[in-house]
Amino acid sequence: MIDLVVTGLTKRFGGLHVLKGVSFEIHGPELIGLIGPNGAGKTTLTNILDGAIKPNSGTVYLNGERIDQLQSFEVARAGLGRTFQVTRSFRRMTVLENLLVPALALGHGHNRAEVDEKAMEVLEFLTLEHLRNEYAQSLSGGQQKLLELGRLLMLDADVIILDEPFAGVHPSLMEIIYRYIERVNEAGKAIILISHQMDSIFALCKRLLVLNYGDLIADGTPDTVKNDPTVIEAYLGADDDEQGATNGDQAAS
Repeated sequence: MIDLVVTGLTKRFGGLHVLKGVSFEIHGPELIGLIGPNGAGKTTLTNILDGAIKPNSGTVYLNGERIDQLQSFEVARAGLGRTFQVTRSFRRMTVLENLLVPALALGHGHNRAEVDEKAMEVLEFLTLEHLRNEYAQSLSGGQQKLLELGRLLMLDADVIILDEPFAGVHPSLMEIIYRYIERVNEAGKAIILISHQMDSIFALCKRLLVLNYGDLIADGTPDTVKNDPTVIEAYLGADDDEQGATNGDQAAS
């Protein structure tokens, strides 16, 4: 059973109070959307969850283990992984080699034959097996996103954070990524999806978390959130500002 328990997370950068006592829980393979206007704190929250930065206060427990003070590689070993808005593949390595890195680096006792077999299973799952010997730098933007998802599958993480998986992706590949997200979730993984593609968020996710200036202002079903006046004012009513935005949260958080 997957249990992620986030309690009272706060984060300050100098005089800027970016997160203000954020609390939520995930139980089981939920598919959750994390939304909010630029500067809401989404990136900061993600960076705390994956161990990149430490909170000023609050705790994060994953399956009973406290992870908010661990290093990123320790968080990955504990069962939480993430992708990035800007893909971070090993561009001068092949697609297959990219998939081998996470399993070998974490050293869970696999032998090379087992790792190779798992990597091929992941490539087949993502329909990338025909590209296994291609260098990662030759992949399209959408294929890079799939490769990042594949590296997370090699980690066998219980909780997967997908940061803007549809950004800059051709519409045909967007549909493919959409379906794979559903398949990964159906395979028993909890997913936190961050995206400005609101149609995808509302279609994929059965639960939404809404941040606004560091406060968690809503936690509920898409229908509930869509009709929440506070959310409408803070986020959904700001479509003009959100269109095309990809890095605003990073700048403010």
